[in-house]
Amino acid sequence: MSDSHHPLGSDMRHVMLHTEGLWDELRGRRVFVTGGTGFIGRWLVESLLWANDELALHARVLVLSRHPDAFARVCARLADHPAMTLLRGDCRTFDYPDGEYSHVLHLAKESEPAASAPGTARVLEFAETHGTRKLLFTSSGAVYGGQPRDRERLREDYGGMPSPEDRHAEYALAKQAGERLCSAASADSQVRAKIARCFTFVGPYMDFDAGYAIGNFIRDAVRADSVQVSGDGTPLRSYLYAADLAVWLWTILFAGEDAVPYNVGSPDPVSIGDVARLVARVAGGTTPVRMARAPGPDSAPPERYIPDTSRVARLGLKVEIGLEDAVRRTLNWYRSTL
Repeated sequence: MSDSHHPLGSDMRHVMLHTEGLWDELRGRRVFVTGGTGFIGRWLVESLLWANDELALHARVLVLSRHPDAFARVCARLADHPAMTLLRGDCRTFDYPDGEYSHVLHLAKESEPAASAPGTARVLEFAETHGTRKLLFTSSGAVYGGQPRDRERLREDYGGMPSPEDRHAEYALAKQAGERLCSAASADSQVRAKIARCFTFVGPYMDFDAGYAIGNFIRDAVRADSVQVSGDGTPLRSYLYAADLAVWLWTILFAGEDAVPYNVGSPDPVSIGDVARLVARVAGGTTPVRMARAPGPDSAPPERYIPDTSRVARLGLKVEIGLEDAVRRTLNWYRSTL
């Protein structure tokens, strides 16, 4: 498949370049995917199907979806691929398909956070009874709770906990429970579970109306008369481009240690205000940026959510696509879909 006939061709080439030599274990195998219709899921399914075609892997992909007909309408190019099949169901209750599935990608993000652990338990039971060798579980940086403002980055051994008052606490606790289930499965069965703690990302397929700052900024830069920042712009975030995200997740699945959590995200902090200004500049430089309020008079360190990536670096992984390039690629893709 040539770049000119694929809307993400250059990104897929990037994924292939940085995962070279890792795909052979999928040759002739079947892969089961939950959450394959979400942002992360589409990138992994997209890159898997690309690798399947480029390397003649003759692999098959079964994607579990609560609404397969809706997915087929909005992403027909993936749904119509001959190596892919959609299975209607929920990860908590789905009927097990027949046959062996050597690899499982458990990427589902339940609409009700408490469902995450039961869904993980069922997916692991499926993996243990259907010949699965490796399983990827996408956890979240939310498991750390709030990042102390004097802690530059969050390491995997940080013992923080989500506050009961945090509206995301239930989701974070469910992800913690899912990690524990994966660790137990790795110890007690043939399934080698890999754990990825995902932070913040940018790229095609993201929901530009979901309340994520960078997605909202990109939407505003294309559709509105100004880029709106809802706060004072001081919180610090970091953004990993989706093609790098796919590289990191495939590498963790194929080469990561079993039941060892890996932070997945850029270690390079940037303020929300600077992100808004960067988006406006890359979009053409004429869209003004408007803050909801000015920074306060105190000199307290800004709120932050930044991963330490020392552990994943031992797998040879690093940020390859910088933030400005990531914003430009995402803007171009978003404009092309309007």
